[in-house]
Amino acid sequence: MNNEEFDRAMMLRCLELARLALGQTAPNPLVGSVIVRAGEIVGEGYHPGAGHPHAEIFALRQAGELAKGATLYVNLEPCNHYGRTPPCSEALIAAGVGKVVVGTIDPDPRVSGGGIERLRSAGIEVVVGIEADACRQLNEAFIHRVLYRRPFGILKFATTVDGKIATTTGDSVWITDTNARTQVHKLRAACDAVIVGGNTVRRDNPHLTTHQTEGHNPLRVVMSRTLNLPEQAYLWQTAEAATLVLTAKGANPDFQQFLLKRGVEVVELDSLRPAIALSYLYERGLLSVLWECGGTLAARAIAEGTVQKILAFIAPKIVGGTSAPTPVADLGFTKMSQALTLERVSWQTVGQDCLMEGYLPAQIWANV
Repeated sequence: MNNEEFDRAMMLRCLELARLALGQTAPNPLVGSVIVRAGEIVGEGYHPGAGHPHAEIFALRQAGELAKGATLYVNLEPCNHYGRTPPCSEALIAAGVGKVVVGTIDPDPRVSGGGIERLRSAGIEVVVGIEADACRQLNEAFIHRVLYRRPFGILKFATTVDGKIATTTGDSVWITDTNARTQVHKLRAACDAVIVGGNTVRRDNPHLTTHQTEGHNPLRVVMSRTLNLPEQAYLWQTAEAATLVLTAKGANPDFQQFLLKRGVEVVELDSLRPAIALSYLYERGLLSVLWECGGTLAARAIAEGTVQKILAFIAPKIVGGTSAPTPVADLGFTKMSQALTLERVSWQTVGQDCLMEGYLPAQIWANV
């Protein structure tokens, strides 16, 4: 293995370590770090969550005196400012690290380039850009939050091959097989919140948990303007996962009290638009939200620039029906030339289903 291959292997190990904290670091990024001396790993660490030491600190602690003159790998530029924890750049200098290999520069203006500059000014060799695309991909939600001051939005839906998310009677159990559903549970574990509208609660009575899949349960968010919701719903059972209901000011006070007595958090917003909801969730420190809503709310979420990524599970089934619901309701388009064309599209087979992943062009949402 040559030096470049070794550097890439160590950076991929950093990403592997970083993923151990998926869904648990908000508003901080996912970061892993590895320290190598004489070709051997002598220290490793990852950032477990806000308020805890950063990945580099855990790696330095494990390496001890072996960090002196060693090479430290980290997927995101070491911080150079005082936040909840001291700057990692100073810790690396104090430990006598000889070289630092960075995956990608931190987009946070408090850091961006500053950590690298500080290390170089102290005589430490710094290499930047190893597995940069993979490093940016892992922290796409963090990067989006920093640059656009809103959480990263993912719209997920399951559809038949003829584009239906339910039959004409509203039945949707089950469109995809167990393999796809397991992947959805893992996706939830990687997100900070999952959002649905009142119709989804009334029709599907979802759990919106990871269903015992390894990983944390996201915050379950219900958007309902009227709070015309059923008293019996899995979402009101908060022992396993927290639920937040966003509603309009003064909506159904009696039902608000009903929810509060069951441990459900209720917040009244001036406007229950998706953009306002995500601004509120940004202030709560969230990085990523998963829209698992019906077509009407999905269309509003797209139109208001709160969706950046689409995950479509497509099952080899046909149900037909001119009135059967589709994943996205009316966007007001009348010509095919108006259609939103996804970018960076990829496909994979999940059991007998297909998963299409793609991104809405930035010009669609960046200035909304």
